[in-house]
Amino acid sequence: MNTPPLKPLIIASLPVFASVFIAATLVWHFNTPKLAMPFVLGIIAGGLVDLDNRLTGRLINIVITIALFTLSSLLAQSTIGTGVPFILAMTLMTFGFTILGTVGLKYRTIAFGALAVATYTTLTYTPESYWLTSPVMILLGTVLYSVNTLIFQIILPHRPVQETVANAYDALSNYFDAKADFFDPDEAAWLGNRQIDLAMSNTGVITAFNQCRAALFYRLRGQHRHPRTAKMLRYYLSAQDMHERISSAHVDYSEMAEQLKNTDLIFRIRRLLEMQGQACRNIAATLRNNKPYAYSKRLGRAMEGCRQSLSHFAETHADNANLHNIRRLLDNLSSVDYQLRQLQNDASLAENDNADTRIAALENTKFRNIGETVLSQLNFDSSVFRHATRLSIVVAAACIIVEILHLNLGYWILLTALFVCQPNYTATKSRVYQRIAGTILGVIVGSLVPYFTPSVETKLWIVIASTTLFFMTRSYKYSFSTFFITIQALTSLSLAGLDVYHAMPIRIIDTIVGSVIAWAAATYLWPDWRYLTLSHTAAQTITANGRYLDAILDQLQNGSRDDFDYRLTRRQAHESIAALSSTLSDMSSNPKKYQDRLQDGFTLLKTSYALTGHISALGAYRDQVRIDGNDGFAPYAKLTHHIAELLTQMPQTDPEAFETAMTQIRQEFAELEQNTQAQQDHILKHQLDLIIRQLTPCYQALHRQADVEAVGKEPDTFQPV
Repeated sequence: MNTPPLKPLIIASLPVFASVFIAATLVWHFNTPKLAMPFVLGIIAGGLVDLDNRLTGRLINIVITIALFTLSSLLAQSTIGTGVPFILAMTLMTFGFTILGTVGLKYRTIAFGALAVATYTTLTYTPESYWLTSPVMILLGTVLYSVNTLIFQIILPHRPVQETVANAYDALSNYFDAKADFFDPDEAAWLGNRQIDLAMSNTGVITAFNQCRAALFYRLRGQHRHPRTAKMLRYYLSAQDMHERISSAHVDYSEMAEQLKNTDLIFRIRRLLEMQGQACRNIAATLRNNKPYAYSKRLGRAMEGCRQSLSHFAETHADNANLHNIRRLLDNLSSVDYQLRQLQNDASLAENDNADTRIAALENTKFRNIGETVLSQLNFDSSVFRHATRLSIVVAAACIIVEILHLNLGYWILLTALFVCQPNYTATKSRVYQRIAGTILGVIVGSLVPYFTPSVETKLWIVIASTTLFFMTRSYKYSFSTFFITIQALTSLSLAGLDVYHAMPIRIIDTIVGSVIAWAAATYLWPDWRYLTLSHTAAQTITANGRYLDAILDQLQNGSRDDFDYRLTRRQAHESIAALSSTLSDMSSNPKKYQDRLQDGFTLLKTSYALTGHISALGAYRDQVRIDGNDGFAPYAKLTHHIAELLTQMPQTDPEAFETAMTQIRQEFAELEQNTQAQQDHILKHQLDLIIRQLTPCYQALHRQADVEAVGKEPDTFQPV
């Protein structure tokens, strides 16, 4: 199992460790061990909603967090033990806070934290305590954590952004490795599988890029851009440019492998791609270690070796049909090499101040837009609405069980169900297994605490260690985080004077009951496979490719510019491919339900991603087209427009209309073929030919999938397994 780098993990955990250490010290100093549990739970809640932002943005987040936490905690505390009012309050809070998440990442995170706080309030409630004790201690814990995050942000203001940029370069390096596999002549027969692997790897790149974009968005909202943040923005934009270059598909790789298998050129290209991938890893490492990046001279020699090998190949194979396209491939690798060279020079990152470096907004906080966004989601076509409804029923069921059976520690059922129930079935099932396994192991280890930690001091140290380890593991291994939080919970109960051995079996039973409720909800309440329409996801992918090609056409006609609108359209095309890849990944985990559709699904993924690659090749070429009306792009504009139009309308196009459009496109392409003269014409013609080749396979796979869903094999006819 790959674990995250130690240093960033420790740095990210420092605010939690400092907060819990201070809380434990205060509890020990004032001899109030019963207050340890709500105090530490408040810190945990604060950590769950912590989002990176500039200093003023973080202060605003803290104010919103404290306000929502206060509301949810007081509402839970004032209704607990009242039966129906408590059930209604928790259910309405669950629905309201979950649907608020549609506004944006910040609100989704804070809203879920508010739900957690309401649950924490029920867990720490004791009839003999003053009714405000738990809410006040939870809020104090949140404030303590918030203060510590502010202090650490002042000390290390740019560390979170650097980490997300480093993650983006790590993901990009994996993509380079996946692309290098296309240049292995001994694997030419398996390039279909490599195409799927590349598309799956692309999903990781898009996820990392989106996280990086979110971090930069919150840092760039102010009027003043810190030089360090501006530098990270340039790193991000360079990574985007390299991704477009490397995702370009200039040739039919099977044909190329056959033609180059007895030359050293294909092996040099593969080696160069692997070295450029390693350069991306080196950039990530330097960002994490806060050191300057140094371009590898060995990489420079590999680049020059590729150029020399291409020159030799051109001399001996002047009539090779793929020669122009291989040159374009090397041009793209040279552009990647140029970006890598530029990144070693900090001064170069400040150049081109007039470049459009805007980041697409993640949310719109105007009240009118918030209302419109929420209202637009109030239907079962919305995954957020389905999850909000499902989670509300889960919370209501858990509360009803506790209230009817008068379970003393029964709110662990509520907590488990809340954290385990995820928007999709696969994620929920995974959490069920990990939650139960982590809880059982945590109970076993936690049962030893009273024997080896009889004093308050040692128990407080256990709380400090287990809480810190919970935060260190929660982002990459849920079962580990459950294990540590179970130890923390049992130790806190011991500090509160409760019988740990009495609580241990209850903890296990409650965890199992809560997990079963969450699993049942994900399985039977509007399960995702009823709405997991592969044809709809694929249609969005093909339509996004059409918009991407149209944006490239505009720049080929009017001049290249890496502006905001172009980057947004390009990102949406890659995000739609990532969504299709994720959908297939979810479906593959349940092959019995989807066995009739998986094959066409993977065909769609291969053809759609190949289409994106060929379109990206045109995008990478847009800055080299001369606009002079004779040998520029003008003769190709009409054909390209018709291809983009067909892609955009393909999901709604009937077979007869599709064949008519394809006939027109082939005729226009044949006319252009007769007039091919310049090298540039050969390149443009070849790229358009590769795009045209993918149109029919895309259409056939898309409509076969739609036909399967239309004749009674819809996802909702499958039974859960």
